[in-house]
Amino acid sequence: MIPVSQQQSPRDVSIDDIPVDIDNTQSAEVDPADVPAEIESITRGLAGEQPPTNPIVVLKAARWWYIHGKGGTDPAFQWAIEWARHLATDTPSDVERFDEFLEYLVTVGFADERHELR
Repeated sequence: MIPVSQQQSPRDVSIDDIPVDIDNTQSAEVDPADVPAEIESITRGLAGEQPPTNPIVVLKAARWWYIHGKGGTDPAFQWAIEWARHLATDTPSDVERFDEFLEYLVTVGFADERHELR
């Protein structure tokens, strides 16, 4: 039995240390201030010169973007899945999807220009 102090409220659930805000699921409006620090770090890493190499870490970010972004059409989710596929299969990743991801991060407010993310 889970102690009452560790039970999750119906508005804030999680399967790891990253909370899921039920009220803001698939809102398509992501405010950079609402992105947990760990997810922001992973996301910025995915845009950087040395992206994460652990597919579990990458999928953690994919899950967050899927839930809080545009679902399966969210560019951050799609790039994280694409990068995890690349890591798992060692096949080239989709450059167009990466470009869409960088544009999306600018649109969301992670940076003013794409080059600032690299």
